[in-house]
Amino acid sequence: MILPLLQIAAIAIVAVYLGRWRAGVLRRNAQSWETLVARLRADWSARDLSEHFLWKEGLDANPDETWTRLQGAHGLWAMYQNARVMLEMADYAERNCESVDRELIEALRSDAMQIRVCVLMALAKYAFSQASEGVRVNAFRAATLYTGMAARMTRLLQENAALVLPDFVAAM
Repeated sequence: MILPLLQIAAIAIVAVYLGRWRAGVLRRNAQSWETLVARLRADWSARDLSEHFLWKEGLDANPDETWTRLQGAHGLWAMYQNARVMLEMADYAERNCESVDRELIEALRSDAMQIRVCVLMALAKYAFSQASEGVRVNAFRAATLYTGMAARMTRLLQENAALVLPDFVAAM
């Protein structure tokens, strides 16, 4: 008697999961450039990381200065969330733009995943040891990757969605 109930419950759980997953895919595919750019975190800007971070890669600071410019964990979390949005922007470009550079899309995906891993490592270390050297190094690495990703995303938008580029620059 219990085995059939467990089977029904397992099937129901899988069905609900697949339904939610399908709804998420449909919602993601219905997004536009404008809605994606609007999802970028407006309460934190990476402008302090580098003078021209949207146009060239690299930082103008050492790990200690970068940690200060990030505003600690607040900036790390903003980078984490913005990396996801920029990853979705890359996916959108691949789905909807015929002339998109595939290598650029792959670089953006790689950057987003590396940023997210670095940020999670830095936040985990920060939770246990505050702003130790390891936290600052991971934050510096994440910020370096973030400036590179922002520069590549700017290039992608210049080539494929020039109309939303001013909104992207303002949001970053």
